[in-house]
Amino acid sequence: MKVAFTGANGFVGSYLMKKFSNNVVINRNDSQEVILKKLENVDAVFNLAGAPIIKRWSEPYKKILISSRVQTTKKLVNAINQSDVKHFISTSAIGAYPDGAPFDDTYTQYGDDFLAHLTKEWEDEAKKCNKPTTIIRFGIILGKNGGALSQMLTPFKLGLGGIIGDGKMMTSWIDIDDLTQIYQFVLDNKLTGTINATSPNPITNYGFTKALGRVLNRPTILPLPEFVLKLIFGEASSVLTGSKEIYPKILIDSGFEFRYKDIDSSLVNILN
Repeated sequence: MKVAFTGANGFVGSYLMKKFSNNVVINRNDSQEVILKKLENVDAVFNLAGAPIIKRWSEPYKKILISSRVQTTKKLVNAINQSDVKHFISTSAIGAYPDGAPFDDTYTQYGDDFLAHLTKEWEDEAKKCNKPTTIIRFGIILGKNGGALSQMLTPFKLGLGGIIGDGKMMTSWIDIDDLTQIYQFVLDNKLTGTINATSPNPITNYGFTKALGRVLNRPTILPLPEFVLKLIFGEASSVLTGSKEIYPKILIDSGFEFRYKDIDSSLVNILN
């Protein structure tokens, strides 16, 4: 199987490129004609393009977030629709969901903040693809050498890690090894539609913090007030302080077997 990638240099892309080694890379600045040429003899396309979300959202940066996702996907889909590609898998995020309640992938509405609106626009462009299409909504991705965990490790290793706010917010996460297997599972089982890529066991921020402290054998006694994150990241702090309790109903019902169902098994695998 030959796979074409956008966002190949990102954290998830680097893992998937190793798993799907017969590949071609589509760059953000490629014209539609160049993309169409690259899609010759390609079986599947993985769309992973998007500027980093954890960064202060100034108005100019919001435009970058939108363009790097929505416009890139639009150009890519236009090329795929003229190609012989057999399956399109586009990235999305659980930021599509509202805060503060449990949801699975049967829920079809969106939240009412910038991230949810961005996600809707992004997904709407992907849905214009005329090939079998899957939209995979990522939870917080845990893995080596990148992702959210790499940003947390330094303060935790120094014994400066702690809960955010009251620690009650829910964190829906996924181990990078399970995520790469989900892509293979989607292709093998020809799954289409919108799918949550999250562990079946979301955890509170308190539970996550204590688990990370246990694995690193470090104290976790210094709470981080939410207002500090808001001072640093502004509106983007909602990514870190929002409560997302999201379940992967479609994957479970389809028979996917998670290797890392609980947070301790994932953290031990990554850090030890």
